[in-house]
Amino acid sequence: MLFVKTAHLTHHQEVLKLTMRYCLLTAFILVASPYACGQVADKIYRGGDVVTVNDAKPFAEAVAIKDGKILAVGTNDEVAKVQGKTTEIVELTGHALLPGFVDGHGHCFGTGLQAASANLLAPPDHTITDIPSLIAELKKFAQTDTAKKYGIILGFGYDDAQLKEQRHPNRHELDEVSKDIPVYIIHQSSHLGAGNTKAMEIAGITAETKNPVGGVIRREKDGKTPDGVLEETIHYTSLMKVMPKMGQAEFDGLAKAGMKLYAANGYTTAQEGRSMPLVDQCWMRLADRNEMLIDVLSYPDISANETPFGLDGKWYSKATINGYRIAGVKISLDGSPQGKTAFLSQPYFVAPHGLPANFRGYSAMLDEDANRKVALCFEKGWQFIAHCNGDAAGDIMLGAVKDAREKFGPGKDRRDVMIHCQTVREDQLDVMKEYGIIPSMFGMHCFYWGDWHRDSVLGASRAERISPARSAMRRGMIFSQHHDAPVAMPSAIRILSSVVTRRTRSGDILGADQCIPVDAALKSITLWAAYQHYEEANRGSIEVGKLADFVVLDKNPHSIPVEELTNLKVLQTIKEGKTIYTAP
Repeated sequence: MLFVKTAHLTHHQEVLKLTMRYCLLTAFILVASPYACGQVADKIYRGGDVVTVNDAKPFAEAVAIKDGKILAVGTNDEVAKVQGKTTEIVELTGHALLPGFVDGHGHCFGTGLQAASANLLAPPDHTITDIPSLIAELKKFAQTDTAKKYGIILGFGYDDAQLKEQRHPNRHELDEVSKDIPVYIIHQSSHLGAGNTKAMEIAGITAETKNPVGGVIRREKDGKTPDGVLEETIHYTSLMKVMPKMGQAEFDGLAKAGMKLYAANGYTTAQEGRSMPLVDQCWMRLADRNEMLIDVLSYPDISANETPFGLDGKWYSKATINGYRIAGVKISLDGSPQGKTAFLSQPYFVAPHGLPANFRGYSAMLDEDANRKVALCFEKGWQFIAHCNGDAAGDIMLGAVKDAREKFGPGKDRRDVMIHCQTVREDQLDVMKEYGIIPSMFGMHCFYWGDWHRDSVLGASRAERISPARSAMRRGMIFSQHHDAPVAMPSAIRILSSVVTRRTRSGDILGADQCIPVDAALKSITLWAAYQHYEEANRGSIEVGKLADFVVLDKNPHSIPVEELTNLKVLQTIKEGKTIYTAP
């Protein structure tokens, strides 16, 4: 394609054609010599450690960018060749420049909702340690302009595993905050919630209300009266009913708040990992107005609706449009292990209160529904990401993929994703490798819930291999790691520390043989996460031609003891050459 017939060209035309061909060829060569085509850098970053996450050239001294893309990577002398009179020199002053972090799985809009709610997180993220401190925080939030304006007291991030009482607050306790307006708190897993009596009334939940498929209404001692705690599907539908009506301005504000929090943590690419039409409409508005701070890749939910919003228009695209695109679809197959709603093949170590010892959770949908949805994805050519915390849910996903492959063939370059993989088994990883299914692991669980998994959820033996990244590495599999924000803060640093050390809140090491090295951990939040999204040619490493998406850390993760990874600081986030966050 690059070779042209020149027999009938004039000498001037032939030289021009050869020059163009030479410039095209050099664009494909990853060397620090784009000056051969006369390009001059807009900026040069130097004076620190450049961690490229590119095996061909893992470290460099300097990086040059032009028009939002990387122009040159190499030594100071090599990169200086593209320096001109207008080039801005950015001194890193000994800090480390890395590719911007890529979200393996999260909910960017929901992160904005978290920012607008009462903070109910336990230490070290906040201060909630028992139900009285939770109630006090909600009462404080009740006095805010937000609560008064919208007529709801909304809290996010409580965790019964971290509360002194080791249980969920009930509706009577939440009535202490208010009996007149709804009080609703969202569990840190986002899979459960609890409301006061007013919230139950608005949601239409009474003693006569039956449990829906894939959901549970927890009851008081009489076995009938709702105690205020809701699981899975009934939690989601009830939350929608108690939430106040918001206009476009409020939705846009939440989306922007989510992007700002991602950017403050070094992310230049976020995922909207289970989107609804109102949320996607919000992202589309912001993209149309060029108001996207970072790139957002969306996966509309097809758990309840098999005609996903947006996949029939321009936004379902291989490339982002003004910072946004719809990348595929989401299927949810079970709940959360920390909330004991994940679907396991073996019983929970300690069954939830009032349930039999053989309780092992439940699926979010019938097997035949999962088979039909996965088959639809193969038929339409949609990439899908499937929420599977429990290994029994993983069996449902892999069985559905097997049936779809038999009906439609394996497909071309399918990169379907098992989200969370908390209890994925070794035999399941073998099948995933065969099918090309990418594990996106929630390794942060080792820190946040490792002790809870060991002592209550799974028991010591099974807990040792939650999010088994080393097992995936042994098979040569590409995998990503994620934070699932707002389930946890969108902290790539916490991910990095957790998957390298697997240290729990109490200081225990949970499954030392599943620890992974720093290099692989960095790839799982940059290059491999980009690959998962079919974006490896655009982002995820510092290479010529890719987007100038960077994060500046105070130290090089390769140059410090692994115990100190948790103390790394994000100093700056750069999106396509523009600084979008600077640490105070």
